[in-house]
Amino acid sequence: MTKAILFDLDGTLLDTHDLILESMQHAVKTVLREEIPPERLMAKVGQPLTTQMWDFTSDQALHDELLRVYREYNAIKHDGMVRPFDGTEETLKALAAEGYPLGVVTSKRHEAAMQGLQLFGLDAYLGCMIGSDDWPEHKPQPGPVVHGAALLGFASEDCMYVGDSPYDIQAGNGAGCKTTAALWGMFSEATLLAERPDFACAGIRDVPCLL
Repeated sequence: MTKAILFDLDGTLLDTHDLILESMQHAVKTVLREEIPPERLMAKVGQPLTTQMWDFTSDQALHDELLRVYREYNAIKHDGMVRPFDGTEETLKALAAEGYPLGVVTSKRHEAAMQGLQLFGLDAYLGCMIGSDDWPEHKPQPGPVVHGAALLGFASEDCMYVGDSPYDIQAGNGAGCKTTAALWGMFSEATLLAERPDFACAGIRDVPCLL
């Protein structure tokens, strides 16, 4: 029986697709003077940004500059381009009212993740928020999911993890959670179902129906 629920952030609670893509395009064009196809820029969304940037250069200095330029641009554009998916707050509110402890496990850094959550008051429903700088292991490894479950007071086997990337499903499965593929996010249904989630939902409002 599911006793607590953990969510990914980008592509699951918040629609950040356009912000991430535009920030990626700006960074590679500014630093590398290149235009890289969107599908390649977005291929590893769901893993830490520092991991993603190694796909575009093997040079440490260029890698670090890509990070700096991306983060600077992203921070400026963030509030005007991010929005919660339809039904996000009402779903979190309903789950909390039913007594389910809730948390977020994301590959975004803690401060940047909290910026989005606080912008829409979603942090009020959360008992924990794990960013990439809060735990040494990162998705698709299960460590941060296990840690998030522990902070809520449960074994990961007692939790559900909801996410929109294959790395989310891999991490949740590895942690022993029930996993739910968020089909409303950034990755295709086929990509997510290939990771064998326990459930798949077309919209976030469907999550309470699984419990």
